[in-house]
Amino acid sequence: MPSSVMPTSKRSDGHLPPAAVSTVGLRKSYGDKLVLDGIDLRIPAGSVFALLGPNGAGKTTAVKILSTLITADGGQAQVAGHDIASSPDGVRAAIGVTGQFSAVDGLITGEENMLLMADLHHLSKREGRRVAAELLERFDLAEAAKKPASSYSGGMKRRLDLAMTLVGNPRIIFLDEPTTGLDPRSRHNMWQIIRELVSDGVTVFLTTQYLEEADELADRIAVLNDGRIAAEGSADDLKRLIPGGHVRLRFTDPSAYRSAAVALSEVTRDDEALSLSIPSDGSQRELRSILDRLDSAGIEADELTVHTPDLDDVFFALTGGTRTDGTSGTDDPNQPSRPGRSKETAR
Repeated sequence: MPSSVMPTSKRSDGHLPPAAVSTVGLRKSYGDKLVLDGIDLRIPAGSVFALLGPNGAGKTTAVKILSTLITADGGQAQVAGHDIASSPDGVRAAIGVTGQFSAVDGLITGEENMLLMADLHHLSKREGRRVAAELLERFDLAEAAKKPASSYSGGMKRRLDLAMTLVGNPRIIFLDEPTTGLDPRSRHNMWQIIRELVSDGVTVFLTTQYLEEADELADRIAVLNDGRIAAEGSADDLKRLIPGGHVRLRFTDPSAYRSAAVALSEVTRDDEALSLSIPSDGSQRELRSILDRLDSAGIEADELTVHTPDLDDVFFALTGGTRTDGTSGTDDPNQPSRPGRSKETAR
């Protein structure tokens, strides 16, 4: 499928919102392996941006470059208004990073981990204790604060890791695979924390292999494949790139079924099930058109179902992945494959 980039939404005054992160032609190679092949990004402040891609696609490399942990081979990037090459200290002062692997020290307590981070940010002892106590309470870790971090569950460690990231009050946070290995409850708790951060004006740059996570959280999503951005846009924008969406009408009255088949164009008939399938992207405009044509003909369907592609379909269409059985699926063994979503409404 050809690459596609959806335009960033403009404000009511016609201007683009300020960018928290922007890149132009960002490139990176390791030896003869080209990992990033000139990627362009623009992430509005106060939003969640999700970068998806197969293992080895370059997601973590992009995060490391933007957080000044490694240097790019070419291109330009600005983070919080600072050039990553000429003003790395300015970038570091504005960001927080939670990597794939926890930075929590299991040999000391949760509180001591927080206070150590406060010292690294040069907070006074009084201020450090205040900030640590507030964050431990916010992340529901106050009762466990005096216990060794090695005794924490996986979800607690990830919450502590993110709390440590927030000690410096960053306005941009890079979350690299933040919920890998967490159980569903812990994952949903982390999602709520991310939503709360964004409601406070924080910008979140998220990399994840959990497609549902990107669908739930991200304002914009980019799919990285072979070092390039294969597509970018909102979840709905990306789903509309994939063919196969349709509206299914089911009837119990054979005469109504036959009349609907005549009244509607481009239908696929199932005479045995008395159902009709009409290609659709699931938009309200298309649904209204279908229902208006039925109403004009005096026909009422017993059931209407909207089938739309999901991000699984988008991901594998753009990256060429297949399951072992030859159908689209996920390369993450911890995430079950899901069929395309459907929404049913009775008329």
